[in-house]
Formats: sequence, structure tokens, C-alpha cells
Amino acid sequence: MLSAKNLNKNLYATTLVCTQVMPFDRISALHLGLLLLALPAQYLLSRVFSTTETQRSYAIKNLLSSAVGIKNRYFSWRSWQKWCFDILSNLQDKGSIYTGQDDMNGESPAIEVLRYKDPKGYFAGSVEPRSPRPPEVKYRIGQVIKHKTWGYRGVIVGWDLVAKAPEAWFKEMHPKNKERWRQMPNYLILVDTRDRLVPQSTYVPEENIDILSNMQVFHPELEEYFEKFDGAQYLPRPWVKALYPHD
Repeated sequence: MLSAKNLNKNLYATTLVCTQVMPFDRISALHLGLLLLALPAQYLLSRVFSTTETQRSYAIKNLLSSAVGIKNRYFSWRSWQKWCFDILSNLQDKGSIYTGQDDMNGESPAIEVLRYKDPKGYFAGSVEPRSPRPPEVKYRIGQVIKHKTWGYRGVIVGWDLVAKAPEAWFKEMHPKNKERWRQMPNYLILVDTRDRLVPQSTYVPEENIDILSNMQVFHPELEEYFEKFDGAQYLPRPWVKALYPHD
């Protein structure tokens, strides 16, 4: 077993050599720090606790695993992506940002959906269970779609048998030659953030939807609606299933 004095000398020498030979890199520095922490941690465990060599090795392995977990949680691209999505989502909720493509034929830019969203049940927001399921509704919760006109991908998180929105919204967003849009099923869609950077939701008439297979969607609110993706579609959480029991 190394003495504390010899341990400090070895650590200093190792650090000096590494800093002279290796160029500075954040990831490399993190890995070096983890390696340097392993030896004093083992020394501390051996002096303070009465443990065997096997127990000490196991404790050191757990320590390193925890450190790697911290690295993956706070120093990875995925964690930074989620943080950015949360910031953008908060900005959108306040109505201060919108970078989606405006539809010259109307239909449903996400900013309009957010503006009119209220307890009246607009945009598939009703809390009444959709039971029995009307045969006219072709698509189901959790299916991945592609918009026929605008090409963005998304996942269905709600539907109405006929469009439910304020009259002012219909006049602004639906062209006069698209009156049939009101009378057909309309679907609330979480839009894939690979197609529109800022997280959005849209309200789409059934005739504008194509179904995609074996396609996952990226959106920060996905986990609020679904438990997992089974390879074909998303499986709804219990509260969603309660609203759409036959989907």
C-alpha cells in the first residue's frame, strides 16, 4: 500500500507529465480527472474502511460508473439538446417566437393553435372520452404522419370528429374553397423538430395526412403523451388512453 507522501508525489508527477505531453481537451481532461481520482479514492477506502481487495475494487468501479453517469447526463449533446428545446418551448408558449412556415392556404400554423387554445375543447382539447369511436375517423393516436402539402412529419396526439375551433380562426386559416375541412376529422399533431426547429403543434384535416411506417418523431413533449415507440407507432399513456379508449 502506498503511503500518503508517496501517493502525492506520484500524483504530482503523473499530472506534470500529462499536462506537458497531452494538449488541453475538455473530454480528455475529464477522463484524466476521473483516473486521478481513482487512486486517492482507493487509498481512502483502504485506510478508513476495513475492506478486502475485492470490495475495494467493486467500490472503485461503482465510483467510476457514477462519474461517467454524471458526464453523460450533464456533458453530453443530448442533455444540451433537451435544455435548448425547453428554452425554445418556453419562449413559444409566451408567443414571442415562431419560425414555422406560414401556410398561404391557411390550415394551422402552430402560433394560431396556441393563441386560441382554451378550455372550450378547441383543437382536440376536449376532455370528453371519444367513445364509441366514430367509423369516420381514419387515423389513431400515436400514428406517425407526413403532411401531404408541407412535408413535415409528426405524431397524432388528438382528434375531433369534425373541426373544433373559433369561427375567427376558420375564417383566417381555411380558404373558402376548403369548407369540407370543417366537416371531416381533424387531428392535433406534434411536429417533428427536425422539420421545424421550434417545437410546434398543428391541427390538420384528415385529407392532408399520409401515414408513415417505422418512423420515430423528435419533440420535447413526446413523453407527456406516450410511454414508448413499439416500432410501428407510439403507445399512449393512461390519461391519453382514457380519452381515446378505442385507439
